[in-house]
Amino acid sequence: MNLTPEAEIAQFLRRLKYFLIAGLIGWVILLLGPILTPFVLALALAWLGDPLVDRIEATGRSRNTGVILVFVAMVLGITGLLLILVPMIERQISTLVAAAPQAQAWVLEKAVPWFEQKTGLEVMQWLDPDRVMEWVRSHWQQAGGVARSFFGYVQRSGFAMVTWVVNIALLPILAFYFLRDWDKLVERVRSLIPRNHVLTITALARESDEVLGAFIRGQFLVMVALGIFYAAGMSLVGLKLGLLIGLIAGLISFIPYLGATTGIVLAVLAALVQAQGVDLKLLLLVGLVFAAGQLLESYVLTPRIVGDKIGLHPVAVIFAVMAGGQLFGFLGMLLALPVAAVSNVLLRYAHQRYRESELYAGEKPTIVLDSYIDKPTIVVEAPKGPDLP
Repeated sequence: MNLTPEAEIAQFLRRLKYFLIAGLIGWVILLLGPILTPFVLALALAWLGDPLVDRIEATGRSRNTGVILVFVAMVLGITGLLLILVPMIERQISTLVAAAPQAQAWVLEKAVPWFEQKTGLEVMQWLDPDRVMEWVRSHWQQAGGVARSFFGYVQRSGFAMVTWVVNIALLPILAFYFLRDWDKLVERVRSLIPRNHVLTITALARESDEVLGAFIRGQFLVMVALGIFYAAGMSLVGLKLGLLIGLIAGLISFIPYLGATTGIVLAVLAALVQAQGVDLKLLLLVGLVFAAGQLLESYVLTPRIVGDKIGLHPVAVIFAVMAGGQLFGFLGMLLALPVAAVSNVLLRYAHQRYRESELYAGEKPTIVLDSYIDKPTIVVEAPKGPDLP
């Protein structure tokens, strides 16, 4: 359909208006990021709990009864998990603190001299407290600026800690209200959709909901399974801090290869300190644990639990997490992968529309040159006129 120049200008202005509104919304989210975190987490909990509430409603019970049952189950599950994990982590931290003097002595007496011998760099002199104090006295102005920055950071960290405490206290309250009114919120959002686009947007929302559900549930199970596997494996091979390192590696395994890489580095350092040197047997066993964990994730957990429904390439996952953290801080990292999964759904839809568009197909059938086909060329000769003299 050919548009008049006036209609094209009006269409461009409408699209520009939508882009400006989207930019304004992004700017507001950027400003309100620190206080939006509990609301986002509460919405995620409500979204995860709504299917269970719907099942309870299907048995004839009221919405409030279903919300209370699901909410109590969530609270009990989280409380039970904390009761199991906190004492175990506390014992690991106590082990780490008790081994700190021994680790310090090994680093100063063996590791640093070995490093200096191999590289030729002088590291020990910077670990001498007298030399450090002398350097501070000779650079007191710069040190004063660093001190002011440090204490300013500490002050901001104190306010941040208070904010975190408030957010944790608000989280269950917000989650309860979002869960109770979830169906109303969905219906209100649906009522705002333009009527001529409601079917398309509803279909995209349904597909996004399926993708997000598969991603969150699957990735959570993969993280838990890997954390348990790494923690149990390293504890069995004799690494004292294996439980703590395994949990850390499992929790950050949602970023491809980062969980395993971080776990290997921490485990190797812990093994070196524990053995007061190079224990080849312990290092080999730690390497086997992580190799087995990567095989388990690649060939069993991810294909069977997460599957290929999400379709996010590892590079896209890493970029999404880094971009979200750079733009919106912790909130951005929290939302990066869900937003990337939904964006992937929208990109598939945009690609489909592009393949069906006039821009891709053209206004007329494409003439295929005979040099590109493996068929005999049919030559149609024009009728000959009378012979010229």
